[in-house]
Amino acid sequence: MNYRKLGRTSYEVSEIGIGTWQLGAKWGEKFDEMRAFDILQEAHEGGINLIDTADIYQDGLSERTIGKFLQRVDNRMYVVTKIGRKSAPHQILNYSEESLTRYVDECLDNLQTQSLDLVLLHCPPTEVYSDPKVFEILDQLKQAGKITHYGVSVETVDEAIKASHFDISAVEIIFNMFRFKPRDLFFEHARKNDIGILARVPLASGLLTGKFSRETTFGDHDHRTFNRNGEAFDKGETFSGVDYEKGIQAVDELKAILGSDHLAQKALKFILMHQEVSSVIPGASSPDQVKSNLLTLDIPDLTQGDLEAVENIYNTYIKKDVELLW
Repeated sequence: MNYRKLGRTSYEVSEIGIGTWQLGAKWGEKFDEMRAFDILQEAHEGGINLIDTADIYQDGLSERTIGKFLQRVDNRMYVVTKIGRKSAPHQILNYSEESLTRYVDECLDNLQTQSLDLVLLHCPPTEVYSDPKVFEILDQLKQAGKITHYGVSVETVDEAIKASHFDISAVEIIFNMFRFKPRDLFFEHARKNDIGILARVPLASGLLTGKFSRETTFGDHDHRTFNRNGEAFDKGETFSGVDYEKGIQAVDELKAILGSDHLAQKALKFILMHQEVSSVIPGASSPDQVKSNLLTLDIPDLTQGDLEAVENIYNTYIKKDVELLW
């Protein structure tokens, strides 16, 4: 495993982390704690020391399971957790001192720790990124020792840039072969301001694994079924906002150009070739998926020709639909 500095923190984090939205379950399945422990153990043994979670994942079960697991290991593992999406309705009024303090206290309890390594606002309403009061509250929680660092998880590049005017340590943003805008408009800004970048949705909800076809179906409770047009939350979270049919067409061309039907490792390697990225955080619903993600470390960088071909496919099939929205 290779490690990179995470923004303004002192943390040296694994290039490949682990996202835990579907920890211990595929989307819509019942949570399985033993499977969750197996996934986390596989990550730990592979040198992964960055775990990404959120207070709403499995209604707190993700955090609680991670907290139990961390009691079993001696090696330092950093936990990034996200807060704010529990509020109903999800409005700026619920980013008050009372609410944010309660969210943080609940995360501390779930994770069985005295201080949170890194807390991110979880894709809050856009107005939050321009409200200094919210970030003053986070500063107060930091001074109180409840959080060590804070940052934001964003939907758009504009939100990331707005948040960077405050004392954030990291930004979690969607970046992958189907989402180039962060690279073009934010990465250099982040580097100059010593802001860590966590690349989320790196495989476009599995689309960039190359495993799906036009005939693939997903469960009724899987967001890849019910959120394709943003019915439940931001459309960009599902397949990176890419139309599924058009995405399959683009993936088929990627397979031909990159010479493989298995794209996951190449898609993750593409992200890691950008040095501004501190860590990429693919999810995993089984230990085998963790192993697959770790194979990325064993493959060579994409060639210049490969990179040009990937960008051409993005420009041809994807850019028009996603560039203006995110």
